[in-house]
Amino acid sequence: MFSIEPSAMSVEQFIDAALKEDIGAGDYTSLACIMEEATGNAVVKVKEDGIIAGLVLADQIFNHVDSFIKVKVLVQEGAVVKSGEIVIAIEGRIRSILTAERLVLNCMQRMSGIATITRKYVDRLDGLKTKILDTRKTTPNFRLFEKWAVKTGGGENHRFGLYDMILIKDNHVDACGGIEKAINAANDYLLKNNRNIPVEIETRTIQEVQQVLKFGKVKRIMLDNFQLPLLKEAVTLINERFETEASGGITLDNVRHYAECGVDYVSVGALTHSYKSLDISLKIVS
Repeated sequence: MFSIEPSAMSVEQFIDAALKEDIGAGDYTSLACIMEEATGNAVVKVKEDGIIAGLVLADQIFNHVDSFIKVKVLVQEGAVVKSGEIVIAIEGRIRSILTAERLVLNCMQRMSGIATITRKYVDRLDGLKTKILDTRKTTPNFRLFEKWAVKTGGGENHRFGLYDMILIKDNHVDACGGIEKAINAANDYLLKNNRNIPVEIETRTIQEVQQVLKFGKVKRIMLDNFQLPLLKEAVTLINERFETEASGGITLDNVRHYAECGVDYVSVGALTHSYKSLDISLKIVS
């Protein structure tokens, strides 16, 4: 699903680290209150309408805690769910289920919240060519799952990290001495290091767009904080010679207006930094 370098945290590594953080020396409450041999059933239930995400991860977490836990996923990842709907049925040792509970819910609530807000943005662009992108404004060490949730909600992933795309932003341009120097430096670096990754450059004015058009050597032009009339002008000027991405100040209320300017992508940092977690609970039922 993603272009992740070997150094990036794997799912298993994440689960292991997160459980160690939560359990520490032991889940003393469950150890004290629940008999070791006690088994039973539990359900994961959504308590508000939304898009469900994190079901696969939940299954992996339960399995990591106790391979004897039986998990039955009752809906598809990315499904529309209603308040009161049961999405997972669990059977196994009660201690193990309760030990896994918080990590499962933390992940599912956040991922479902992201998937839900992403779907709202995607729905606003119905009938248009423009795609919704996430950004790197993510929670440290939880990016894999946040971007997974964006995909679940129907959005697209921008670069995963600093290693799978060159994105020349305003600070790079200013520090490098200008647009042409920055683009040249990026392409020289890729050539010298035998790397084949796309180059995108951020522009802040029509004049900067004109500079990029004159020089080329990029795949995508980001149009950052362009007001709608200027955005339309820039898209017309670019005339499909490069991919276009609108960014900055984009909300649910105005996203369609930006898309109607003809950009290929709209990037929205709020997908992963300003979402509301979906209310989800786990209950022992027998």
